[in-house]
Amino acid sequence: MKRIKPKKYLGQHFLKDSNISKKIVESLISKKLKSILEIGPGMGILTQYLINKKTETFFIEIDKDSIMYLNKMYPKIKNSIIHDDFLKVSLDQFKTPIGLIGNFPYNISSQILFKLIENRKNVEELVGMFQLEVANRVCASPGSKTYGILSVLVQAFYVTEFLFDLNPSHFNPPPKVNSGVIRLTKKDDQDLDCDEKLFFKIVKTSFQQRRKTLRNSLKTFNLPVNIKEDVIFEKRPETLSVDDFILLTNIIADGTIPAY
Repeated sequence: MKRIKPKKYLGQHFLKDSNISKKIVESLISKKLKSILEIGPGMGILTQYLINKKTETFFIEIDKDSIMYLNKMYPKIKNSIIHDDFLKVSLDQFKTPIGLIGNFPYNISSQILFKLIENRKNVEELVGMFQLEVANRVCASPGSKTYGILSVLVQAFYVTEFLFDLNPSHFNPPPKVNSGVIRLTKKDDQDLDCDEKLFFKIVKTSFQQRRKTLRNSLKTFNLPVNIKEDVIFEKRPETLSVDDFILLTNIIADGTIPAY
């Protein structure tokens, strides 16, 4: 069957190497999964290794040409293909825990991660290909230049692992950037022990002015009167761990500096 011409507006860069695709699929290791969702299967480079999984597997694809190709090449999955935009698909319809996998379109990669966070009660594990910059950002440690909003929010709920990187030659067409494959595994304890909505707001506000100290970037919040008594407010956001942001959230929620 004729190969599909990649569509730029969908951010399609088809992985060509079957050995790498097999390695990606084998990186989905959780034994808890009841459903696996492949996001954007394209021409089935990952699909071919997902077909024989014992876990119930679905293939979410927005591109009609890709769906026609998949139906011809892999008729076994015809009833498991969902023609839709993953960002609009409700994950409540699938058996949980869920595993997500894919060579993700780089133009919506951050949105996929935010959807993961929103659905963290249902999604146990994610293995995916991202733009290298995004992959590094998700797995970054406090103090690094790439550490930011995605780092904190993903690491609050998931253990992050950078698996391997790839250069553009492995794709058709070659992207202008390198790529990275990461694995995210849900933490057993999902309770942040703080006001989660406030936590999200504080993290996002802090990094909007990442070069400023927290004392200056968080002025719009209910900061304690005796703010100078806690050194945390003299720090910049990229130096704070997830636990530090939880502590910061509780301090701001209470409006007082705790006695250490």
